[in-house]
Amino acid sequence: MTIKKQEIIECSHCVLDTHDDPTMTFDANGVCNYCRNYKKNYVDNAITLEEKRQILERQLNLIKNAKNGPYDTILGVSGGVDSTYAAYVCKQLGLNPLLVHFDNGWNSEQAVSNIEQITKNTGFDLYTYVVDWPEFRDLQLAYIKASVLDWEIPSDHGFFAILYRLANKFNIKYILTGHNHQTEAILPKTMRHNKMDVDNIIDIHKQFGKLPIKTYPLLGFWRFNYYLRIKKIERFNLLEYIEEYNKDKAKQIIIKEMGWKDYGGKHYESIFTRFYQGYVLKEKFGFEKRKAHLANLICSGQITKEEAKAELALPVYNETVYKVDRNFVLKKLGLNEEQFQAMMNEPVRSHLEFKSYMKGLYLKHEKFMRTIKPITKLFKK
Repeated sequence: MTIKKQEIIECSHCVLDTHDDPTMTFDANGVCNYCRNYKKNYVDNAITLEEKRQILERQLNLIKNAKNGPYDTILGVSGGVDSTYAAYVCKQLGLNPLLVHFDNGWNSEQAVSNIEQITKNTGFDLYTYVVDWPEFRDLQLAYIKASVLDWEIPSDHGFFAILYRLANKFNIKYILTGHNHQTEAILPKTMRHNKMDVDNIIDIHKQFGKLPIKTYPLLGFWRFNYYLRIKKIERFNLLEYIEEYNKDKAKQIIIKEMGWKDYGGKHYESIFTRFYQGYVLKEKFGFEKRKAHLANLICSGQITKEEAKAELALPVYNETVYKVDRNFVLKKLGLNEEQFQAMMNEPVRSHLEFKSYMKGLYLKHEKFMRTIKPITKLFKK
């Protein structure tokens, strides 16, 4: 009996298909659940420009009234478009954030230059957390050896943890982010894992790491909740409330006003990220992350599906840059070609084959919250 290969179905509105997410569903017009959810959350239920202004004004008052030191907020900066533009907006709004950068050893020269331009053109102070490289490399190698998908967790989790650690240290109540639904609302779960899954980080490192974790900033579930519920540290997605955020327009502004220079790809300020997203994610795991970003831009009306298709027809990676990056990444990780290729050829493993909050703590916490919900309602009456 011949088994037919499962048909790949593409959304009629965006560029995502059932290879990107096998659980994707479609309506009668062939529109996928990602597009439908975006429309429901951010188009049909969109707030007006005046409502955005009112929310922003209230938030600015809260931020300024909570100031207890030289800084009124914290803003993480990578040198990318969103965080650079967020810094520019902070300057326009009269805020004085402490800029925080997580230096994981993979900054491109352009990223370093762009971050310097941010501080130069805003006058804001910059706190750079530099990782212990041997320890951090060991953690990154553990993820590569484990053959799990999300090799970016060591960087993403560390950056997130440092923001809360410093907010607590400087008694700052608000963390600003450059996150926005116009460019970052769509990313299938098949292309990522929970960045806050500390059980997963520890178990993967325990099985494949060699050096002890001594300085890497872990932010466990209870510590995170301490910051949120006891210290009352809040996040505010600034770019959601400054009219209608448009990436191309933002680029033009920061190029002109901040001396910013383009990298040619989302999150390509990191050499490791460029290599991971441009080569590893596609070659080892079979995913083209550009499709998620482009689907998001289609849904937010910034490009058409035809324009997204034209973008996807272009090479994901400049061949010359790819060769330079590959040599640099392998050398910095201490791997030769044979070792790296052997790791690329290892069968893919799910993050859930290791210990995970998703299998333990999160489920217990959810059950606990359901149990006490009727009790908490009594106290609110």
